[in-house]
Amino acid sequence: MAESLPLWVRAVGESRWHLAVRVSPGARRNEILGEAEGRLRISLTAPAVDNKANKALLAFVADKLRLRPRELALIRGDSSRQKTLEICAPEPDWAGLAPTSPRQ
Repeated sequence: MAESLPLWVRAVGESRWHLAVRVSPGARRNEILGEAEGRLRISLTAPAVDNKANKALLAFVADKLRLRPRELALIRGDSSRQKTLEICAPEPDWAGLAPTSPRQ
């Protein structure tokens, strides 16, 4: 199934995936906006203060993929809008990360 992965997902080992995201903290609601420049665009209500947006991102993505939060880790971009998450789980259902709004 690796051949049909979205552009923002990369397989990096057995049951290991890297997910490239661009986060917009302090938004009106948590939602997936679409993709741009090879990254999944996500807006979060949490502010970019005291690691709140990073924690909210992990919880939001885990919920959308129906994974346990411990199966995700922020591996790059701690203080940047562009982040890389590592997911350690057998073949997640990437359809869970489909845009929740018609905007692109």
